[in-house]
Amino acid sequence: MKKNTTALSDEAKKKFEAIAFEYMNSLYSTALRMTRNAMEAEDLVQDTYLRAYRFFNKFEEGTNFKAWIFKILTNTFINKYRKKVRTPQSVQLEKVEFGLAEEESQQETTVWEGYDEKRYHELFDDDIKAALSQLSEEFRMVIILADVEGFSYKEIADMIDRPIGTVMSRLFRGRHILQRSLDKYARREGYIKNE
Repeated sequence: MKKNTTALSDEAKKKFEAIAFEYMNSLYSTALRMTRNAMEAEDLVQDTYLRAYRFFNKFEEGTNFKAWIFKILTNTFINKYRKKVRTPQSVQLEKVEFGLAEEESQQETTVWEGYDEKRYHELFDDDIKAALSQLSEEFRMVIILADVEGFSYKEIADMIDRPIGTVMSRLFRGRHILQRSLDKYARREGYIKNE
């Protein structure tokens, strides 16, 4: 039986543990925005950490670990997304019928109960989430990496393996789409004055 030659030394394991888990919350929130599903986000983060651990010996000490692990997250997401696109989806009609009946009963019982500060903030988040979910994967990904996580154009270009010009173009176009989709919301809430 051949011995695994890529196993990390005890020192490398300790280094990995010392720096890797600092980014768990940030990775999870980014994964959640990418996948739009809590369980898929958890799986994506777990796969990211597994890959990062397996290939930690390839990480160049002194470079940006956050950018390195986010590149792994991004590539893992892209690979899973491509695989999902190639796999035909199946539909279970019983679940669709049950879901439609449940949705109709919820619509009938929803009643406006007046202004509530907590509900207001939830609505705000939902509008932004809905606007983000309307973006294609490539636009949403660069917006999340740039505007939420604060990565530079170069770091994002390295993560998604595209030229900086492509990153800049996707950011510009994605922000423009978001601006259009959130325009009514911004006017309604007073962020933009009606002219």
